[in-house]
Amino acid sequence: MAWDFSTEPEFEEQLEWMRGFVRDEIYPLETLEFDDATLRAVLAPLKEEVKARGLWAAHLPPDLGGQGFGQVRLGLMHEILGRTPYGPVVFGNNAPDSGNAELLAHGIAASGRDRHRKKWLEPLLDGHIRSAFSMTERDTAGSDPTLLATRAVRHGDEWVIDGHKWFTSNGSVADILLVMVVTDPEANPHSRASMIVVPADTPGVEVVRDVATLEDPGRTDRFHGFGGHAEIRYHSVRVPYENLIGNEGDGFKLAQLRLGPGRIHHCMRWLGQAERALDMLCERALSRYAHGSLLAEKQTVQNWIADSYAGIQAARLMTLHAAWRMDRDGAPAARTDISAIKFFGAQVLYDVIDRAVQIHGSLGFSTDLPLEQMYRYARAARIYDGPDEVHRVSVARQVLRNYRPAEVPTEHVPTRREEARKKFAALLDAPEAQA
Repeated sequence: MAWDFSTEPEFEEQLEWMRGFVRDEIYPLETLEFDDATLRAVLAPLKEEVKARGLWAAHLPPDLGGQGFGQVRLGLMHEILGRTPYGPVVFGNNAPDSGNAELLAHGIAASGRDRHRKKWLEPLLDGHIRSAFSMTERDTAGSDPTLLATRAVRHGDEWVIDGHKWFTSNGSVADILLVMVVTDPEANPHSRASMIVVPADTPGVEVVRDVATLEDPGRTDRFHGFGGHAEIRYHSVRVPYENLIGNEGDGFKLAQLRLGPGRIHHCMRWLGQAERALDMLCERALSRYAHGSLLAEKQTVQNWIADSYAGIQAARLMTLHAAWRMDRDGAPAARTDISAIKFFGAQVLYDVIDRAVQIHGSLGFSTDLPLEQMYRYARAARIYDGPDEVHRVSVARQVLRNYRPAEVPTEHVPTRREEARKKFAALLDAPEAQA
């Protein structure tokens, strides 16, 4: 099967512009602290420049305000944007808003509720509102969404929602919450759940707290304008029935539609982070003299550089292949590839950053370089959007479907020898063969 990751020259020109724009205009923002209003003012002209280049919200089709890029082109974009936390924000495809916009778009297509477009989708794409995806539950549904306990019961023209959600990313600053709830507990596990839009100011929505994490230890409020990972309770929250995304029972299917492309984008963003860490590693190796030579001349450091380069290249090719499969055959066909890149890419990211920290010593461990923050964020990559172990199990199960048990091993040499003798008996028994 031929693979083709190539893009047209015009798009490569766009990527080259993005590299310079991210480096010159967005990198500097990392070093500053902003309140929410100032951040919006700083980002606004940058967003307008992106829109003028035709690169805004590139993950959605043109009729929904996007650019209609396929996953390969999106992946190449995210590799550049992922080098800095602000990159995706400036380009209108930051998580969780990008995935939530896709959910709303899928829901409109499935249900015909076009009013969702004007009410939520377009404001979300324009950056006028923010969103959160509220699925995870601490005591029940974490890596297994079929175990959801949050319920939504229909009362006339309304849904009444009760439940306790955990780690709702962006939840504390979101204007709308896309909540995954059980609407039919008697259905099969993959048809029990639905998704419903809940405006954050709806009575009964209680944002308990932002959970401080390893990413930002001790933090309990917003950082650089981004929301944290919120614990949220829903106390008899009433919203119109029409707030349903798609159709009843579509929750699990919609979640998979959201998470597939999102994982590819995560993996490409991780590559951008890993490449930035490798840049710092190599610069340090050529700059630091110790124990009689430059660090770059020491075999251990050379091994770090070679292993980092090889890991990044392998993860990049795997991720682009998964993107290409999704573009060509759809998300279900790329399921195994996506699970493989999720755990492989997360480990590459962690390993490369770890080596970069190590070569810088105390400087790498300090906040004078971005490595310590990158290191903390990299650890989360092995957990969110499904922990490594779940993706490994998924890959193994998919691979095993191509095999069958055998009483005698297929490669058993004595058995193969006997079969080969039978197959070539006429030749083996010929006089010239015996001469």
